[in-house]
Amino acid sequence: MAAAPDGWRRRLGKLHVLGGVLPVQRSRLWPDALAGVTLAAIGVPEVLGYAKIAGMPLVTGLYTMLLPMAVFAVLCSSRHLVVAADSATAAILAAALAPLAAAGSERYVRLAGLAALLTGAMLLLARVIRLSFLANFLSRTVLVGFLTGVGIQVAAGQLPDMLGIKVTGTGTLMKLADTVRALPHAHWADVAVSAGVIAVVLAIRRVNRRVPGALIALGVAIAVSRLAHLPAHGVAVIGTVPRGLPSFALPAMSRADVASLLGASVSMFVVILAQSTATSRAYAAKYSEDVSVPDDLSALGAANVAAAFTGTFVVNGSPTKAQIVDSAGGRSQLSSLAASALVLCTVVLLTGLLTYLPTAALAAVVFLIAADLVDVAGMRRILAVRRDEFAVALLTTAAVVVLGVEDGIAVAIVASIVDHLRHSYNPLNSVLVKSPAGHWEAEPITPGARTEPGIAIYRFGTSLYYANAARLVDDLRTLVGTGEAVEWLVLDLTAVADIDYTAAAVLTTALGIAKERHVRFALSGVLDPVQRELDRYGITKALGPDASYETAGAALEAFHARNARPSALPPHMVRRRGAAVSPAASSLAGRSGRAARRRRSGSPR
Repeated sequence: MAAAPDGWRRRLGKLHVLGGVLPVQRSRLWPDALAGVTLAAIGVPEVLGYAKIAGMPLVTGLYTMLLPMAVFAVLCSSRHLVVAADSATAAILAAALAPLAAAGSERYVRLAGLAALLTGAMLLLARVIRLSFLANFLSRTVLVGFLTGVGIQVAAGQLPDMLGIKVTGTGTLMKLADTVRALPHAHWADVAVSAGVIAVVLAIRRVNRRVPGALIALGVAIAVSRLAHLPAHGVAVIGTVPRGLPSFALPAMSRADVASLLGASVSMFVVILAQSTATSRAYAAKYSEDVSVPDDLSALGAANVAAAFTGTFVVNGSPTKAQIVDSAGGRSQLSSLAASALVLCTVVLLTGLLTYLPTAALAAVVFLIAADLVDVAGMRRILAVRRDEFAVALLTTAAVVVLGVEDGIAVAIVASIVDHLRHSYNPLNSVLVKSPAGHWEAEPITPGARTEPGIAIYRFGTSLYYANAARLVDDLRTLVGTGEAVEWLVLDLTAVADIDYTAAAVLTTALGIAKERHVRFALSGVLDPVQRELDRYGITKALGPDASYETAGAALEAFHARNARPSALPPHMVRRRGAAVSPAASSLAGRSGRAARRRRSGSPR
């Protein structure tokens, strides 16, 4: 008896395949297939351009949309990321191979295969040794800025082809400057083609965004180019693309070649890891979907290995191609599989038609796609609610535009880390105070602040480490050095998940300050891992007995009891590991235990 669809889905899920395809909805088959048609129509000439950038034979650009794209679609978890040739990795590859072989030669192609193999191996190794955590250093804010920067960079790069001019600048700003200087020399036939394509796409969007306007516009451009003999009027076209399927080919494998390409492969690995993860996570966030970075790393590694043995070059997750599919209504990897099938037909039968595709038409479509990546609305939302994070997003955008994708991603990661450190360096510490209704409220640290007369319960807002530990001493000096006398000072560690060596030394200093001022120092809300750290540092011993409480509420009750009966502190209010709890105290102990198990609830009882 055949397995039910859900049963097959569970089995395939365990094998980590088709995560970007399942579940398949019948209502989505046609939109996903149509998006695949659009992806093929726009992606085919685009990857031809990337092949030129890489110095590879043009047809190898098409090969990146065959086995590598299909392998990734089957093995990945992302429903939206599209993997094929990419401008950033193509440029890195060309720079690495140029000194080693003539562009387009057989040796050049084999070296490109070796670079893809090395890059794929690094991606697979990153999965095995769990380096996917590096992607977590890209915040949502950075993702918005990253895609916006990529959109600006790609759009600027299309302007020369849209205007029929040549520029010599290499960076985005230099290209823009050269484009402005060359405006008087714009070729008006190319400008007319670009304007016509843009007009067709925008008009169709106004009618129905589901209709593949880009596909229709390119089809019209090819027909007009052929019938009106546009090349004879100076309009640049893609040119001849040879037919044929990729054949199995061994990459260059010598030790010297590996040494020569290792650095470039590391660079491409970093770009692929950051760019692909940033793009997949951006679309997963957009549609509130789950994505497994480790599974996508495996899929990216397998796709590059497939590229290495099919005579093509490194593949990468492409923001522009993902936007093509998204704009066309595609919502799963069925779009990539459909595009691969169409490219297969194109390679075998239809490469002759591409000869007449105007370069300006292709550039106009890619320009519109890039413009969609510029998330002005997202940037405005960030500005409205978090100006500091808007600065991070803007810095990321500027870095991608000015420095390029590779360096821009490095700046984005650094910006995310600095933003995180800024928050943890300046945590939201507070004094806990009971409201008239009996609820805990967090009050700011001010001179003389008290939980109640004679006691201050001070909560540290994040983990204690070398950068923020001095803040602990400053706050404690503010509390015990001003205002009415403090008998008890309770440090609440509910929000503290770790205390490093430097912070432990600072905490010991805080104990000394309390002792000098004859203040009883105690802890509350200590998590078990933190308690073990305190034991190792010797702080538990320095505190002495009866100085740790399950919750801030238990510490406050103990303070009340000590003031009422100074000679006898009730045992049930003290946190003693392994000590028995009296039946009379079982209710309070149960509440305290539950509070501890809530770990980081931040809501003491």
